[in-house]
Amino acid sequence: MLVKPKKHLGQHFLHDQNICERIANSVTTDSCKNILEIGPGTGALTKKLIPVFPNLKVIDIDTESIVYLKENKVLPSENIIEGDFLQNDLSAYFKGEEFIVVGNFPYNISSQILFKIYEQKELIPEMVGMFQKEVAKRIVSGHNNKDYGILSVLIQAFYDCTYLFTVNEGSFNPPPKVKSGVIKLVRKRNQNINCDEKIFLRVVKAAFNQRRKTLKNSLSSIMQPGQKIPFEGLRPEQLDVPRFIELAKSFEK
Repeated sequence: MLVKPKKHLGQHFLHDQNICERIANSVTTDSCKNILEIGPGTGALTKKLIPVFPNLKVIDIDTESIVYLKENKVLPSENIIEGDFLQNDLSAYFKGEEFIVVGNFPYNISSQILFKIYEQKELIPEMVGMFQKEVAKRIVSGHNNKDYGILSVLIQAFYDCTYLFTVNEGSFNPPPKVKSGVIKLVRKRNQNINCDEKIFLRVVKAAFNQRRKTLKNSLSSIMQPGQKIPFEGLRPEQLDVPRFIELAKSFEK
């Protein structure tokens, strides 16, 4: 059976065995026994993960890929999930236990996958993933940088982020029009940011929704009359994560 990459699913199947091996070797083998691969396609990366992670499960929304993996016995059928990672209950995959996320993520939902990881961070201690290079750079970017944005702040508040390596277009079928980047997230030991996470999320989103304005102006819609906030004369990309936490605390008061 031949599985054709589907444009509407953002599929670019990874076929470069060296890249598959580098991704698999980047996963921390002693941090967690459970691992979930998102979008396995025809299993190029899956085959590199199986020897190290016998508890590996895969999830794909593409029925053709699911049938291919089962027919070719790439891994046990009960470890192959047909479904949508963005919509499913993640706690069901490993009976409520933590699990590592890995994958060559479809470009069209890669940011949504990161938001889902952020929302479910208590379940996901680590992620090794392939993104469009500009998205990968955005996640690991520090402040005072044009790439720095909402996802940079939210993810870096709870994870240590590392850009691992760049992948050229020829490593995929069909080749994408842009280069890709592999990044690694490792959850910080201290998950407490000492402020209300809902307020933190609201402040970060509001700030970057008008990123060219100063914080005094971009946050005006959520400020109380006469409210004073720290760093009000700065633009959002000028604040590092600890300063954003301090800013969110000022809204708690």
